[in-house]
Amino acid sequence: MGNPHIVNPELADRLAHLTSWHSDWSGLRVAVYGAGVTGFAVADTLVELGADVFVIASQVSDEHRQLLDIIGARLLEPGQISMVPEELERFDPELAIVSPGFRPDHPLVLWTERSGTAIWGDIELAWRLRDKVGRPAEWICITGTNGKTTTTQLTASMILGSGLRVAPAGNIGVPVLDAVRDPQGWDVLVIELSSFQLHWINRNPGGMLYPHSSVCLNIADDHYDWHGSASAYRAAKAKVYENTRVACVYNKADPVTRGMVENADVVDGARAIGFDLGAPGPSDFGIVDGILCDRAFLEDRQHSALELTTLAELQTVGLGAPHSVANVLAAAALARSIGVEPAVIHEALRSFRIDQHRTEHVATIAEVLFVNDSKATNPHAANASLTSFDSVVWIVGGLLKGVDVDDLVARHAPRLSAAVIIGVDRDALRSAFERHAPTLPLFEVDEADTSQVMPAAVRLAAGVARPGDVVLLAPAGAAMDQFINYADRGRRFADAVRELSEGGDDEHPTSPPLPPQP
Repeated sequence: MGNPHIVNPELADRLAHLTSWHSDWSGLRVAVYGAGVTGFAVADTLVELGADVFVIASQVSDEHRQLLDIIGARLLEPGQISMVPEELERFDPELAIVSPGFRPDHPLVLWTERSGTAIWGDIELAWRLRDKVGRPAEWICITGTNGKTTTTQLTASMILGSGLRVAPAGNIGVPVLDAVRDPQGWDVLVIELSSFQLHWINRNPGGMLYPHSSVCLNIADDHYDWHGSASAYRAAKAKVYENTRVACVYNKADPVTRGMVENADVVDGARAIGFDLGAPGPSDFGIVDGILCDRAFLEDRQHSALELTTLAELQTVGLGAPHSVANVLAAAALARSIGVEPAVIHEALRSFRIDQHRTEHVATIAEVLFVNDSKATNPHAANASLTSFDSVVWIVGGLLKGVDVDDLVARHAPRLSAAVIIGVDRDALRSAFERHAPTLPLFEVDEADTSQVMPAAVRLAAGVARPGDVVLLAPAGAAMDQFINYADRGRRFADAVRELSEGGDDEHPTSPPLPPQP
């Protein structure tokens, strides 16, 4: 599974043997593509190891620009990168580390492959360096179209309760490289992996990951603009199971994840552990009479089960929605795979609180509940969010990433009181509403000033909402068209709701809904 583009056998041999923090990295010419959180962590790590580091990025924050200068990494900011800079060609890198934002068809990536330079991602680099502080931590790897962050946090909280030193890392916001460099070290790293990061793993000799346990929570349409096709996206996600040593956790309600496990090349002895909202079979996690049960990690799997918690208890901590219960089951399976006792899992769930921007209840105004699920960045996540409520004024829209929203609108049209469309990809949404909900009150926010997008959307939604409705921000699209990221979008929604609750704007909508289509 090595990189077929490496043409220098001597260099290939050196790279294959760079499998430890204590290997000789000195003088290695490394190009780092991207200078965001991940790119900076890569550059900082490699400089510490003695490599010659050249960072290329179209955009760099002032903070990272200053820090790269301080640590001694070279930086090139060519703006929009449409061709290979001469400076990079002169640098002649021996290795390139690609940040997750760089697509496989990016000009720099294509040039790197043609030139015979090895390409790694930050996850492979972190795996090779995981022995910096004593015994390497066990890795638990989590991916899926939705629920990754919550499941990562749930798993980490359960493991923490058992007394092990554990850190959530990866796509959750903390680079894995920062975690492996922590001077105190960790017993376990619970790593959220995006499809972008998974695309680059297990390609090179010496850099193959061997996680303790792994899960793909679910699969739905997403990121086809990056991967190019549904099959490429699913192939990237399936890589999470490769070389798993103990437990491959999969979603019994999603046959795609079952197929991934069945086709995965795992270490002998690794078990397949299923979860869903039904009664569990042997080696499964599921629900019996409102009780979440483990029938996988006990001796008498055929005739007994271990109780973990109840649906009623999950409801009290905001984890009662079906998709949240599924995340709890997956997290519990991962925690049990590493030896966490059921009583510890039960206690961890009692004190767990879901993050902001994930079905966060912001306020109730005039008997209308305002809910922030800005993290619903694709139709699959928006579907789970909409399913949680009976009567919804839906704020929807953003960057749809080439994904079809027609089925989503059709499925939930009966529960909608009205809809407010935001974002740049409005045509597909408008057309879907015309087909499946032609009489639904439909509004559009067409604000040139992006700071006014969310206040306008909240005013429109509040003006049409009736007592008992839920005004739900579940965009089904990415946020970068009008906001910094999904968190920025969610904060602006919450701020607009609070301004409304404080009487900052009592207006009804000043723009009429789009007329019903004939």
